[in-house]
Amino acid sequence: MTFSVNTNIGAAAALQSLNATSKSLAAVQSRINSGLNVSSTKDDSASYSIAQNLRGNLSDLKAVTSSLTRAKSVTDVAVAGAEQISDVVNQLKTLAKQSSDIGSSDDTRSAYNKDFTALRDQITTIVNSSEFNGTNLLKTGGGTVSALQSLTNTASGSGATYAPDTLSVANQGLDLPTSETPSAGSGTGVLGRDSAIDTAAKAKQAVDTLDTLGKSLASKLSDLGSASRKIDNQITFTSKLSDTIEGGIGHLVDADLAKESAKLQALQVKQQLGVQALSIANQAPQTITSLFRN
Repeated sequence: MTFSVNTNIGAAAALQSLNATSKSLAAVQSRINSGLNVSSTKDDSASYSIAQNLRGNLSDLKAVTSSLTRAKSVTDVAVAGAEQISDVVNQLKTLAKQSSDIGSSDDTRSAYNKDFTALRDQITTIVNSSEFNGTNLLKTGGGTVSALQSLTNTASGSGATYAPDTLSVANQGLDLPTSETPSAGSGTGVLGRDSAIDTAAKAKQAVDTLDTLGKSLASKLSDLGSASRKIDNQITFTSKLSDTIEGGIGHLVDADLAKESAKLQALQVKQQLGVQALSIANQAPQTITSLFRN
């Protein structure tokens, strides 16, 4: 072993070891502070790139959920309105049948007609009120609903413009016409805003008209109900997909804090030992002075 005051190999080795320990300790502390094992592309380029792509998908799914939620609200308002109109139509049909009874007097028909008129006008009120965010699926010209349902690009071919995967709900047009459309035959009449049952003939015509309207309403209610269920299912699926993607990101970049805690304690002890080793190595040249004592 060479004794030299110019070169201290032991101190150099101890310093290198201490620097490596300090670097590892800083990395562990960073993982503990951020909760991430991969917080930068410098940590793991492949995992970081994949995680970034997944984060982008997660952000896109938030837009899909927002769009579906809006469509759900518009559709549910329309469903509530259509169900109420269906109830009103049943009541109108009962009044029309009562007024069509030959034994009913004019005064009785007049009373029936007042109730009929009030309920008839209520349909217009329901239709006009069934609006959400500027869209009314029950009113002709009230618009339709279109919503994102997935991240899929339906465009095909080179250079094709982005075409999002969407679902739509058609306008049902349940508002009453401004005047009663003449009947083309039994069961084909259209309930108008001036429909009345103040005579037996009008009441009989109203029964046929309301039967037709009731069948049409049943079909439209089915369409709206199916659309609402489809949107519900898509919202549920999107939520599950978001959770799965978020879990996938976690598997890629999240730190195992239990392991990091154990590493931290081990590195802290190693750092303390490194400091002591460096201190001992730095004291080695002092032994040379003993060689020159008298």
